[in-house]
Amino acid sequence: MPLKKTEKLTQAANTYKSILNAMEEWVVIVDHQSKIFFINRPYARFLGVKAEDVKGKKVTDVIENTRMHITVQTGKAERLSLQKILGSNMIANRFPIIEQGEVIGAIGTVIFHDTHEWKQINTHIKALLAEQDFNGQKPLTTDKIHSGASFHLNDVIGDSQVMKALSTKVKQVASGDVTVLIRGESGTGKELYAHAIHQLSDRAEFPFIKVNCAAIPENLLESELFGYEEGAFTGAKRGGKAGKFQLANGGTLFLDEIGDMPLPMQAKLLRVLQDREVESVGGTQATPLNIRLITATHRPLEKLIASGDFREDLYYRINVVSIALPPLRKRREDIAKLADFFLQKLSRRTGRRAPKLTVQALTAMLAYDWPGNIRELENVMEAAFYTSHDRKIPLSLLPAQLAQPSPIVQSTPTELLANQASGSLKEQLNAAERSIIQAALIECGDNRTKAAQKLGISKSTFYEKIDKYGIS
Repeated sequence: MPLKKTEKLTQAANTYKSILNAMEEWVVIVDHQSKIFFINRPYARFLGVKAEDVKGKKVTDVIENTRMHITVQTGKAERLSLQKILGSNMIANRFPIIEQGEVIGAIGTVIFHDTHEWKQINTHIKALLAEQDFNGQKPLTTDKIHSGASFHLNDVIGDSQVMKALSTKVKQVASGDVTVLIRGESGTGKELYAHAIHQLSDRAEFPFIKVNCAAIPENLLESELFGYEEGAFTGAKRGGKAGKFQLANGGTLFLDEIGDMPLPMQAKLLRVLQDREVESVGGTQATPLNIRLITATHRPLEKLIASGDFREDLYYRINVVSIALPPLRKRREDIAKLADFFLQKLSRRTGRRAPKLTVQALTAMLAYDWPGNIRELENVMEAAFYTSHDRKIPLSLLPAQLAQPSPIVQSTPTELLANQASGSLKEQLNAAERSIIQAALIECGDNRTKAAQKLGISKSTFYEKIDKYGIS
């Protein structure tokens, strides 16, 4: 090969050396003889070699299962190729370097360092696309038609730190096939999170099947879960019926209220989860299973184990990753946004302009403990929406348990929210400022100009703070 072509590789490598060494992707460049011309520091570090020591060596002697020499021979690019290096499955790209119609080398990049990393990126992209659809108010009903799952992570309303941390954990967990136990009081949104995990997973195009273990009579639960064969019992349908496990094959099975499952059924469920196969009632042949299991409960499983009402071995089988949903009283700073969301939802449904909460009504709502959590809040907002006049929801329209005067109701919304603050001084100051802005917006009927004037700051500063705290 003419010297000038080697010089071009040298010049290019030297020009971009600092950039290539700074990249998280691993990069290797080979010449026309498939000898390593350049390898960036992150890649060399992973391989346990020094970049200078392997320069000039055959790439096949340095990188396991490489196909860089094949790219040089064929002159054809290979995109998103699976390559196993030091026991890890990685995703790599390889491109020929062509000068005047002649292959003078090749460049390869490892863009994902293991398949789990790829799955996490895939989950992240799905979340971004769902957010884009949500913000654009695009209909998402096709998801339910295809898989049975109808909720996305974007359907979760709340800007509090605890909810942001929860969303981060869900994204991390969703990308794998790990079994998840969702815990939380009634009305905290356990089913919504089960849907969201499925939607963000690699199984999103496959069935999402849900079963409420507390709603099915004990004598029907086995056939409901595992299906039955024709003639298995009196009243069995001709041809039999597939169970929820069979219907969920390839996708996700969500067992809600698993803490209410009878002990005999728990033993059968455990066997299915251990063997990864299911045999229908009256059947003689087991069917292999390929499902992801998500369970949920509002009951204290540890206490149920102690009382003998829940199997300890099943508990450890389903509690691989636990996600705890906070009650509404632990995220009071989200109450105003949730209330407005429900009112706007009713407004879109009815075509009627959404009323606004008065400061007194919001103060009472912030003071209340919400034993029914988000479900209770939605019901309260629906009742207030239909009984309100003059586009206002005063304290008198709220249920008696909220409207009862108490010492805490004498506080302002800002004071109530500030009492919930925790963390560093900066975090508490930010929480307080955010609460003050929210309270001002509510008091001014969402008029941002009036709210800025009330707080004595310019409109541009007010908008900057709204962007800073993600207030909508």
